[in-house]
Amino acid sequence: MTDKKALTLDFVTGLLVKRKLLSPVEEREVAIKGEAQRARLRKSHDSFYSSKRLQTISETVSPAEVIASFEIQIPGTEKYLTEDAITEAIAAEVGLPYLKIDPLKLNLDIVTSHIPRPFAQRYLVVPVEEKGGVVTLAVADPFNLEAVESLKSTRKMKIELVLSSKSDILKIVREFYGFRYSVGAAEKESSAIGDLGNLEQYVRLKGSVELEATDQHIVNAVEYHLHYAYEQKASDIHIEPKRDRSVVRLRIDGVLHYIHTVPKAVHPSVISRIKMLSRMDIAEKRRPQDGRIKTEFKDREIELRVSTLPTAFGEKVVIRIFDPELLFQDISSLGFTARELQTFNSFLKKTNGIVLVTGPTGSGKTTTLYSALKSLSSPEVNIVTIEDPIEMIVEEFNQVGVQQQIGVDFAGSIRTILRQDPDIIMVGEIRDRETADNAVQAALTGHLVFSTLHTNDAPSTVTRLADLGVPNFLINSTVAGIIAQRLVRKICVHCRKERALEPEEVQNLRLKNDREYRVWYGEGCPECRGTGYKGRTGIFEVLEFTERVKSVVARTSDTNAVFKAAREDGMSTLRESAVRKMLQGGTTYEEIVSVTS
Repeated sequence: MTDKKALTLDFVTGLLVKRKLLSPVEEREVAIKGEAQRARLRKSHDSFYSSKRLQTISETVSPAEVIASFEIQIPGTEKYLTEDAITEAIAAEVGLPYLKIDPLKLNLDIVTSHIPRPFAQRYLVVPVEEKGGVVTLAVADPFNLEAVESLKSTRKMKIELVLSSKSDILKIVREFYGFRYSVGAAEKESSAIGDLGNLEQYVRLKGSVELEATDQHIVNAVEYHLHYAYEQKASDIHIEPKRDRSVVRLRIDGVLHYIHTVPKAVHPSVISRIKMLSRMDIAEKRRPQDGRIKTEFKDREIELRVSTLPTAFGEKVVIRIFDPELLFQDISSLGFTARELQTFNSFLKKTNGIVLVTGPTGSGKTTTLYSALKSLSSPEVNIVTIEDPIEMIVEEFNQVGVQQQIGVDFAGSIRTILRQDPDIIMVGEIRDRETADNAVQAALTGHLVFSTLHTNDAPSTVTRLADLGVPNFLINSTVAGIIAQRLVRKICVHCRKERALEPEEVQNLRLKNDREYRVWYGEGCPECRGTGYKGRTGIFEVLEFTERVKSVVARTSDTNAVFKAAREDGMSTLRESAVRKMLQGGTTYEEIVSVTS
């Protein structure tokens, strides 16, 4: 690496051809159309990148951005030449380590304490690690070392360089520096705040004045929280007060990840802002509250369900994120096998009966139900749902929220809904005998009813219905089918490796030991944050009420008897569904052992 070189379009396309990531024909196309494409990209950049006040490096369109915009497929692969792939090739050429920046693994203090924001933005550099007095600095241009030399001389910093994409660095500058500024400013203004919710606080000598929820710094801090969660495809945001700080965690693919801490003085104001947005009572801090917020991200509406809970150190908030892109899916993409999908579709084609979806909290029941209802929705069909609470507002459905305090419950709502000329009814959950009886009556009177139960598997749902007081002959007459489900994490396609199952693993899964079983696992890479997993898919146990099953249910509601009859008619268990997915390369041995018993 020499300072005489420059990161030009010709240089980058030349090294990509050299590394067989770009063909000579594609190189010529980029050379001819490159400048015009750069101009188009420059016009499309938002104000953050194209400020007219100062001509900075970050305002220019990098060669990697230009080449990536052509959406060129890498020869011999199904992958495309992305900005990350190009940056990785440049790193290998110049002899620098490549780093795909994972925001979840960065320390907010390290990122923001060494370099001022204008400097980081101007020169596209950001600290990503500090160890043994050496700061690892991510740079976008390996040949522009002016910033590095300046830091070495003025800050007396020992620096190691890694190469990262311009987009990654700018995202960190925007999110981390912006969040740090907002929180820092709010902390200064709230230095006098006392913590009324902390049960350990024995006495407060002076009165405290809380920040107003409309304070701009708090508004910005909350917005950074939300945008960051959307970018990471989180399903939940946890803001948890501790003794001397507040902790923010995100649930991604079913696993909680620590993100950063917020000064304790700022926590009450952040909570107040969230409560105001979700139309809660800001003054009420002693009782749990529920609310909702509708926001927008990348031109799609996102529904947020907010819950507050008073704890020993203050109010904890959990924000559940309902992204329509994830909540409404084509039924064929949920994870059903061909046979399971055919059976499930047969349930949906019925004009009356009960379809039950079972599983614990977080098993994907809402996605399955909403996706099914969406597929059935049309101007000719009246769909009414009863939910506690309404998960997401859907214009095509007529949604009723349970309000126990004024007598609007599941059972009573079903009776009222039957006078509203419904075709399809969705009951959020069958919890008691009255709700079960009303759901059965709705099915008997010609309606298709969807609902959920908290049971471990499909056959035990029959036993649960009997326990709720539904006679066996009515179970046979009304239940069209039962689906038990779980969610398993999918193997990251970018770092998938193959291996053979060990003999004890084969025995544990009760597979025949007459052959070798090849399975896959994720080695861990920047795309999956080193976890080996990216995204989740469903595994299902689909119980159809065949004549054999009905004949058993007519005599008994015993789970084992129902299970045996369903198995004879070809029902796969959750474990078998998971094993099948594992052998197809969708998930890992460790994941199915963890999720299924």
